[in-house]
Amino acid sequence: MNKSNGYILFFTKIIILSLFFLSCKGEEPDVTPPVVIKPTAKTEYLKFKLASANQLTISENEKNSYSIKTTGGDPYIMTEGISKALHQDSVVLTFEYKSSKEIDKPQIFFGPSISESRSVFGTAIPATSTWKNHSINLVKSRKDFSWGKQEDFIRFDFGTKSGIDIEIRNIYFRSMNKSEKEIYDKEESKIKQDEAINEALAAYLKQRFSSSISEVKVGGAEITVIGEYSGEGKFNLCEVFPNDTLVTTTRFNDKIALDNQSFRVTLPRIIKKKGLDYDRLLSRWVIVKESGNDQSLASHARYADIIEPKQSMPPGVLTSKKGLGGFFMNQFVGDLDDLGITSITVNILITGMIHTTPGANRVPHTYGGKTYYMSTDYLKHIDEALKLAASKNIVVAAIILVQKASECADPAIGKILQHPDFTSEGIYTMPNMTTDEGVNCYAAALDFLASRYNRSDNAYGRIHKWIMHNEVDAGLSWTNMGRKPMLNYLDTYLRSMRICHNISRQYDEHSEVMGSFTHSWVEPVELYSSKELLTTLQQFCNLEGDFQWGVAYHPYPQDLNEPKTWLDGKAIFSPHSPLVTFKNLEVIDDWIKKGENRYKGSVKRTLWLSENGTNSRTYETNDLMEQAAGFAYAWKKLVNLDGIDAIQWHNWIDNRVEYGLRIGLRRFTDDETDPGGRKPVWYAYQAAGTNKEDELFAPYKTIIGITNWNEIMHFISP
Repeated sequence: MNKSNGYILFFTKIIILSLFFLSCKGEEPDVTPPVVIKPTAKTEYLKFKLASANQLTISENEKNSYSIKTTGGDPYIMTEGISKALHQDSVVLTFEYKSSKEIDKPQIFFGPSISESRSVFGTAIPATSTWKNHSINLVKSRKDFSWGKQEDFIRFDFGTKSGIDIEIRNIYFRSMNKSEKEIYDKEESKIKQDEAINEALAAYLKQRFSSSISEVKVGGAEITVIGEYSGEGKFNLCEVFPNDTLVTTTRFNDKIALDNQSFRVTLPRIIKKKGLDYDRLLSRWVIVKESGNDQSLASHARYADIIEPKQSMPPGVLTSKKGLGGFFMNQFVGDLDDLGITSITVNILITGMIHTTPGANRVPHTYGGKTYYMSTDYLKHIDEALKLAASKNIVVAAIILVQKASECADPAIGKILQHPDFTSEGIYTMPNMTTDEGVNCYAAALDFLASRYNRSDNAYGRIHKWIMHNEVDAGLSWTNMGRKPMLNYLDTYLRSMRICHNISRQYDEHSEVMGSFTHSWVEPVELYSSKELLTTLQQFCNLEGDFQWGVAYHPYPQDLNEPKTWLDGKAIFSPHSPLVTFKNLEVIDDWIKKGENRYKGSVKRTLWLSENGTNSRTYETNDLMEQAAGFAYAWKKLVNLDGIDAIQWHNWIDNRVEYGLRIGLRRFTDDETDPGGRKPVWYAYQAAGTNKEDELFAPYKTIIGITNWNEIMHFISP
């Protein structure tokens, strides 16, 4: 996170390369302290360059020992350049420290070139009143950045909080100890496995089979699979479970022999699987050729195409493009009417809701033959928000988030649902779909939500759309399953989308899942870019049966601090634009309308701008007017782009935890002069789409530097 630019904790666009990072302390068992290799007489201790301190005060105590106090949200300091090249085995940065508070998100930059792309984040450093060792394995960083030459230095960022008293001493690089080497070797082996899966998935996408499954229909009690195989030999229909890795499966145990080249196979929908009542609604089906002891794929897999709904629900209908993001109940809910809101997003942390045991204010929900318990205390505020929305015919999208294990309401749920390859950079985790238990638990949570919020009486309100997790192109931070090759990551994300789609479609035949993406387009925000994920997602659907997914895009300005989005240098009017921001919305509008990206080649996919806003640097008049001008610019674009269905403004209300950003329609609720007051952008949002729009927007043309709104519209060059 570029803290100096004030990127906010809950939607920042972090740029991190694919680096190996490991906090040794965090990996060692608590009962066995790590063996730290002591420095020798030849060891060079790193020394801080005191004059380089930023937002911290520092004094040198004794030799190689410093006292530090952080004084701002971006405290950092450089070291002196090293006097001689480091030995190639000196890869573990080690130091002793005391700290009055936890140091969150420490970051190391590798000089002499200081940039986000030459940095790595670490795990939080715990508070301690006694001297403790802390070590960071930087073996990959040293290699990737060719770091360790004479005069090279590091910049050490001490998290994001002011008021922390830190003592630090004896900072040096050393070789890995035995335990660290074992962990590193295990990680390297995992990387090779992931790379092999990625290569197999790439080959799978390129493969053209002569056999195919044309339709999978899910009824109330049975599943029907229709297809055709071609060629000589023995062919079988095989089931692929959500926790299977299709491309590396070499033995399919549950085989159904195919006797006719054109086949129609009907099977029971529910089966017993490892003590659970497994619903084959979640499965894929594939044709496998058997030759002796060898089995090989003879078709692409196929998900459910037709799902028989339990009931009939009316579709949600948008009556305008205006929406609010991250809606919650508060004293300003009258804004729904005053602003003319017709859509909202609501965050749902399923791990804040679901428990493995009964308790006070918990309702049981049985899925797969296993009973889970849902917190009505957690659900109360969601119920209130969704019932209010339903009473006003507002279309609702639930943003489905899975907390890391340490933050789950029930630690047992955390162990089940945190992805096994989750790493410390993650704010949220990809749901764990590698085990039967994980799949069942995740499916149970979605089944509960879909059944509760899709009732004909709207007793608890309504969910129309399901935004799956957050900003998956920044998956290392927001939907973490470790550093994975793109196809591995997308294959897992697609399974999560399919599970939600198939479950929710039982209760609402119009239900729609949506993928969540940052403003990256062809330029990766961390490990992936939005366009490559979207394009490959479409490719999977072309081969495995399409489903009606949509796009929840976040076209923030290039710099979240800067509301003048028309200045965004990386947002160009080309399909190959690095970013898509408010400046060049024509790019994603063009993409969503292309025939090859439509649902089954004909139906335009839903496109919401589900999280975005412009910032007012202060509450001074000029800054407030620039914020409103940024919105006016975006609105005048999107109303002329029929590929964009809605915008959900984020934030509704300025929030103190967002590192000084003020992107809300209203002021901070604790503002001294006008708590929660309406900003000029609030009035601009209110006027948008009404007969007052042009009059109220007129002053913003001067700020933008135009005389006519037509000047901001552009064609997309090939």
